[in-house]
Amino acid sequence: MNGRKRHLLVDTLGLVCKVHVTPADISDRDGATGLLRRVDWRRFPRLRYGWVDQGYRGEFLAQVKQAFGVRLQVVQRRDGGRRGRWLPPGAEPPQVPAFQVVPRRWVVERSFAWLGRSRRLARDYEFCPATSEAVVYLAASQLLVRRLAGGGPARQHRSVRPPAAGRARSSGSRAGAAAPPAARG
Repeated sequence: MNGRKRHLLVDTLGLVCKVHVTPADISDRDGATGLLRRVDWRRFPRLRYGWVDQGYRGEFLAQVKQAFGVRLQVVQRRDGGRRGRWLPPGAEPPQVPAFQVVPRRWVVERSFAWLGRSRRLARDYEFCPATSEAVVYLAASQLLVRRLAGGGPARQHRSVRPPAAGRARSSGSRAGAAAPPAARG
């Protein structure tokens, strides 16, 4: 099976605490169990509550509570998960809003979006899952360094200075890129 799944444990701010990369044919529940098994519980002594999406319903919640002592709450979609479901003939389909933000679910989705801006995570370039996990940690670290430097979560774009008066500039270069350091304005 081609492809990988990234399972993330994030805090309430969306910062990555733990990563587990599995082949794509592993179910979400098995991947989450593998993620929780790999957590160093001495580093997270206060982790007792978490939110998961609807793919983790059922007996999985009780298993996690018993094995790890973490109580998980399933975040329900606004439409109750009815979108794309079969209806009996003659039944009226429920009114489903076009889009609404679901509380708590957006935290991890936002984290995946932040990580997806990293070039190495946009595609699955890595051969080993451990290397893929290391690249996720590297991208998360770069995100934190950017935030500490005052750049915020978005990438900082360099502003292009206008060319100095009297100096011609070719159409494909940045202003001052080819000039010696003393001549840059």
